[in-house]
Amino acid sequence: MKISFDLDDVLFVSPDKYETEPALRFPYNLLFKDRLRKGTVKLIHELQKRGFEVWVYTSSFRQERYIRSLFQRYGVHIDQVVNGQRHEEEVQRGRKTRLPQKMPNFYHISLHVDDEQSIEKSGRMYGFRTFRVFEPDSGWAKKVLDEALRVRRLEEKNDEHRDQ
Repeated sequence: MKISFDLDDVLFVSPDKYETEPALRFPYNLLFKDRLRKGTVKLIHELQKRGFEVWVYTSSFRQERYIRSLFQRYGVHIDQVVNGQRHEEEVQRGRKTRLPQKMPNFYHISLHVDDEQSIEKSGRMYGFRTFRVFEPDSGWAKKVLDEALRVRRLEEKNDEHRDQ
């Protein structure tokens, strides 16, 4: 099962508003200005230990190399990165009708974690599951893990029904 995370205000947060993972050491702290929300590293490791693929799906145009490198500095492997450019090339593909800025179901992502209400609404409209994380919350990682496990159970139950 695949789970994806938005970056801005979900995994990348302001230390002025949120608790964050420790800053990277010099010289990496000069190269990587984005700060990870506290609990991100442990959550991603736990998800991967439980067999989830972890993706980043962001509408930002940050380079994939930058995103992967930042996470690698924290000892975290990201399975796939969909940034604004990749979304435009693979999902939007020149369609005249604008699709939502994220379409996790295009990539067979089972759950997308985001902070924006508009993505939550798009999920209902276009048939993809979202979980909204949008404020400082020390229990956010457990809530995401619980939701990922709930969605996996639902998908397994649906698969059993299809097989019968």
